[in-house]
Amino acid sequence: MHTDWERTDFDRTRRLHAQAVRDSVTLVGQVTPEDLPLPTPCAAWALSDLLAHMTAQHRGFAAAALGHGQDLTHWEVRPLGGDAVEQYGEAAEQVIAAFATVAAPDRALTLPEFTAARTFPAARAIGFHLIDYVVHSWDVARSLGLAYDPGPELLQAALPIARAVPDGDSRVAPGSPFRPALAADPDAGPLELILTALGRSPDWRSPVRDAAAGSPQGTAVCDTTC
Repeated sequence: MHTDWERTDFDRTRRLHAQAVRDSVTLVGQVTPEDLPLPTPCAAWALSDLLAHMTAQHRGFAAAALGHGQDLTHWEVRPLGGDAVEQYGEAAEQVIAAFATVAAPDRALTLPEFTAARTFPAARAIGFHLIDYVVHSWDVARSLGLAYDPGPELLQAALPIARAVPDGDSRVAPGSPFRPALAADPDAGPLELILTALGRSPDWRSPVRDAAAGSPQGTAVCDTTC
């Protein structure tokens, strides 16, 4: 039995998750074929690699919500080809629709990319995906030289999730999704606090776009896998 507060909180998390994912769709919708080789804040990943990863994560989490998360084929990263933007948009809507079918916040989801040794409550899994797509939206925006403003409600929900991600030696291990946390400026806003908590420099700018504009390159603190 779940209280009305738990149900309301779960529904709010799903609504904000959908917002985060659709924000990313709006940004990815501005990607052209010429943009795909651009560098990103993710170490050694061009924009095409980042989009392939983001698309695979949508498909994997959608499978988990539908009870098929243990099948690793749903998590495979595949080259997207010439219809990368369309594939991304389809996968994004799939994960939103899949999470909408989850009836209870404590329903167990299998997320083998985290661990095969245990399952995760649905509410926590949705939080994982939400924070990923706040940060990945920023990654895409920075790669393209675009603004990204998720809005205060989404940032308020995302910040405690980012702060709850364990820091320390595990973040320098091979395959870690985040680099060690960085110190934030005293006057940093919530988006900057999220980025630094997860090892990203808010000052990162694309060296390609900066070179084209004749500007100095920003500080690039890169994520090993994003």
